[in-house]
Amino acid sequence: MSGRLIATRASPLAQRLSTSRRTLYTASPNAGGLLRAASGAPLLRRQRWPAGTNALHNAVAVRSIAGFARVIPKLFQKFATLGALGGGAAVAGLVYVQNQATQAGNYALDIFNRTKEGIASTAGSVFDTANTVFHQTKNGFEKTKDNAELPEWLRKILGGKEESSGNGKGSSGPDGSSNHQQSSASAAAAVGGATGAAFGYDKNPEDDPRSEEKIARDDQMMLLTKKMIEIRSLLQTVGQSETLTLPSIVVIGSQSSGKSSVLEAIVGHEFLPKGHNMVTRRPIELTLINTPDAQAEYAEFPAIGLGKVTDFSQVQRTLTDLNLAVPASECVSDDPIQLRIYSPNVPDLSLIDLPGYIQVVGRDQPPELKEKISELCDKYIQAPNIVLAISAADVDLANSTALRASRKVDPRGERTIGVITKMDLVEPARAVDLLTDQKYALRLGYVGVISKPPQQLNNVFRRGSGNISSAIIRNENAFFSSHPLEFGPQSELDVGTTTLRKKLMLVLEQTLASSLKSTSEAIQHDLAETTYEFKVQYNERPLSAESYLAESLDAFKHSFKGFTEYFGRPQVREIIKHELDQQVLNLLASRYWNKPFVDLSPPPSESDPLSDLPKADPENPLWHLKLDASSSSLTKLGIGRLATSVVANSIQAHINRLISTSTFAVHPFARQAITDASASILKDLSYEVSDDLEICIKPYKFKFEPDDKEWAKGRDNISTVLKEELRTCEEAIKSVESTVGGKKKLRDVMGFIDRVRSGQVVLEGNGAGGAGGFSASLLDKGRDAVFLRDRADIIKMRLLAVKSKQCATKKNKYYCPEVFLDAVADKLTETADLFLEADLLSKFFYLFPRELDARLGRGLSQGEVDRFAREDPKIRRHLDVVRRKELLEHVLKEMEALRQLEQREKRYTSRAAQTREREKRKGWSLF
Repeated sequence: MSGRLIATRASPLAQRLSTSRRTLYTASPNAGGLLRAASGAPLLRRQRWPAGTNALHNAVAVRSIAGFARVIPKLFQKFATLGALGGGAAVAGLVYVQNQATQAGNYALDIFNRTKEGIASTAGSVFDTANTVFHQTKNGFEKTKDNAELPEWLRKILGGKEESSGNGKGSSGPDGSSNHQQSSASAAAAVGGATGAAFGYDKNPEDDPRSEEKIARDDQMMLLTKKMIEIRSLLQTVGQSETLTLPSIVVIGSQSSGKSSVLEAIVGHEFLPKGHNMVTRRPIELTLINTPDAQAEYAEFPAIGLGKVTDFSQVQRTLTDLNLAVPASECVSDDPIQLRIYSPNVPDLSLIDLPGYIQVVGRDQPPELKEKISELCDKYIQAPNIVLAISAADVDLANSTALRASRKVDPRGERTIGVITKMDLVEPARAVDLLTDQKYALRLGYVGVISKPPQQLNNVFRRGSGNISSAIIRNENAFFSSHPLEFGPQSELDVGTTTLRKKLMLVLEQTLASSLKSTSEAIQHDLAETTYEFKVQYNERPLSAESYLAESLDAFKHSFKGFTEYFGRPQVREIIKHELDQQVLNLLASRYWNKPFVDLSPPPSESDPLSDLPKADPENPLWHLKLDASSSSLTKLGIGRLATSVVANSIQAHINRLISTSTFAVHPFARQAITDASASILKDLSYEVSDDLEICIKPYKFKFEPDDKEWAKGRDNISTVLKEELRTCEEAIKSVESTVGGKKKLRDVMGFIDRVRSGQVVLEGNGAGGAGGFSASLLDKGRDAVFLRDRADIIKMRLLAVKSKQCATKKNKYYCPEVFLDAVADKLTETADLFLEADLLSKFFYLFPRELDARLGRGLSQGEVDRFAREDPKIRRHLDVVRRKELLEHVLKEMEALRQLEQREKRYTSRAAQTREREKRKGWSLF
C-alpha cells in the first residue's frame, strides 16, 4: 500500500483525536451574533482548562466577510496610478467578487440561525460547525476570486497581503495553516504528479482536479497494474501457454475509424504505420510503462534488440518495415510485434493493436484478406482479453464492424469498451445518442473522443518531435466545454482522452485482479510439472549459461594442455624436414629428372643425360653448376617464412581437431572465437620469428660443407624419400589404369605414344584431336602414364646410385646431388626447429589460454553467453527447464503478494462502505 494512501486514511482519525482533546466554552445570550446561545445560560460559564491555557485560548476567531468593504478605499488609492480604464475594470471585478462573498456569508448565517435552537446543549459542536461554515465560505470566495478573469496586476494586488504575511519563520498561510503544512501538501501533490500525467492531467499539481484520497488510490491502482504488466512480461518469456497469459486490451476497428489516432493520443506520439494500402499486417503488442522519474521518452523492440529509440518517427519506420516484411500473398500474420514505450506521460497499460477490418477487398489485394483479418481478430478478442471497439461518430453503430465482432464473443457486453471517435463531425445531440445508445448497450459504456491532433499542430509538432497529448486534451476540452448541456458534468457522459485513459486503467486493473486466482493456480500446476521434469530428466542438477561456458572452457584448456605436452621440438623438426624434402624433390625434378610433355612430338636429344652421371668427368662444369644452383635455391628459398608457416599451419590444424572433439564443436560462435584467437597469436608471432630465423640461416646461403656424419645421415634419409616418391609414382600409374579402362588398354596407348616419340610413327599435326585410333582424352591419359613410368625408372636408377660405393663419401657430392641436398636440408631443419621451439611454440602455449579467457570469458556480454549456451540443443532444453522453474517460482511469489494486496483493498473498501453507512445513520449534517 502506498504511503500517500496510508496518510490520507489516517488524516480523519488524527482530526478526531485533536477535536476530542479540545475544551469548549458555552456562550451566553448576550454574546451577540453567532456566539448567542440559549437563554438563561450564564455569561461565561467556565470549564476546567489544561495548564498553560486561558479563557479565550480556544475561541473561534471570526472575521466578518462584510468587513471586506474596508479594503476598497485602499485599493482605490492603488488604482489611481493605473489609469481610469484599468481601475474601472478592476473595481467592477472586485464588486462582483464582493457580492459573491457576501451572498455566501449570508447563506451561512441563515443556515446557522435556523439550526441554533436544536444544538444549544452542545455548544462545542456549534463552534466546530461554524468554523467549518466559514472555512467553506472562505474557500468559495478564494475559488471565485481565482476563477474570475482578472488581470495579472490585479491578482498581485489581491494576493500581496497574503504573500507578505507568509514570510518569516513560523508564519501562517492564507488559510491559517503553517508553512510546514503548506510544504507537506505541496510535496504530497508532487508525489501524485506522475499519476496525474499518466491519467492525462496537467503535470502542475494545482491543475489536478482529483482529491488527495483519489490521487492516493490512483497511485495504488497504477502500482497494482504495473506489477501485473511486469508479471505478464515474465509469463511471455516462460512460454506461450494460454493458461499463463494475463488479459490485455485488444483494439479493433474498421479502417479509417480512428483506431490508430486513439492509440497515438494515449501515447502522445504518432508512431503507428500509415499508408494508403493496408500497412498493419501483424499484431502489435504495445506495452506502456510509466516512468515517473524519467526525463525522456523512448521505445524498445525486445525481439529485435534495437536498444532505446527516442525518435518516434524511427519507431514508425521500424513498425512499417516489420509489417511490410509479411508478403502480400500471405495477407496478414499472427506473429506479433512486441513494442514497449517508457514515458512519464503514459499509464501502465497492455494493448494489442490489430489490422483494421475491411468491407470490400481491393483489386490489388488477395480475395481472402477480409476473412483472414476477421480470423486474426477473433483469435485475440477471446476471453479474458478486454475489447476496445473503435467506431466513428459519423457511422451508425448498426454498421460498426468492431461492435458486431465483439458481440460474437461478448454478447452481453461485459468486457467491451466502446470508443466513439470524430465526435466533432456530428451534431452534439447525435453524439449524445451514440454515447447513450441502449440498442448496443455495453456494461463498460462508451467514451467519446476527438483523438485527431488539431490541424495547427502540423506546423508546431512534427512527427516524432514532441508529445501531443496535452494539445489533444485541450482541443477536446474546448469542444466539449462549448456544449455544456450535452457534455457537461450533469450529463454524466464519458468524453475525452483523459477519461478514456482512466477507464482503460480501471478496467485493466479490475480484469487483472479478477484473474489473479486462476492464473496463480495455473502457475502452480505448471511449476509442479516443471519441477518433476527437472528432477527426473536432469537429476536436479543446476545449470546456467555461465557455468556451462566455464566447464566447456576448462575442458578445452585441459585438452590443450595435453597437446602442449605432446607437441614439441621433435614434431616441429619432422614437419619442417618433410617440407624441405619436398623442396629437394622439386629441385631434383626440375634440374635432373624428366619433365612432363604436352604433345607427341619427339623429344630433343640430351648431350649429358642423367644416366651418364656415374661415369661423367668429375671436372665437368655442367654437373657442378647444377648442384651449386640447386643448393643455392634451397638455402635461399626463404626457410624462415616457409618453416614458420608450415609449423603455424600444423598448430592451427591441431587446434581445429581439439575443437572438433570438444563441446565447442556444436557452437559456431565459440569455434570461430577459438580459431580467431589461435590464428591471431600465430600471425603476430610469425612475423617476428620468420625474420629472426632468416638471420640465423644466413651463413648457409653462401657455402655449406657437410661432415661425414651429416653425409651418412643424408644418404640414409634420401633413400627413404626416394622410395616414398617411387611408391607415389606407381600408385599414380595404377590410378590412371583404372580411369582408362584397364591395364591392357593403357599399355596400348603408351606403346603408340612411345613409337611416335621415337620417330617410328609420324603424325600429321600434334594429335590434339586424336590419333592412331585413340581419342584425345585417351591420349592425354597415356601421356601422363608415360611421364610417370619414366619418372619411376629414373628414381629406381638414382636409388641404385645412392646405395652404390660412389655415394658413400662426401667427396663425390657431384655424382650424388640427392645426398648433398638432403644434408643441406637437414642442417636447415636443425637450425629452424631449435629457433621455432623457443620463439614460437613457447610463446603460443603461454598466450593462447589467456587469449581464450579474454575472448570467451571476460570479453563476452551476458547476451553472448546466453546465445553460446543455447546453441547446443540439449543444453538449451536444460537451461529452459531451469529458467522456467526459477521464473515460475518468482512469478508465483509476486502473484501471492498481489493477491494479499487485493484482499487488503477489498477489506478497506468494505470498511469504508460501512463507515459511510454509519455516518449516514448518525444524524443530520450542516449541509
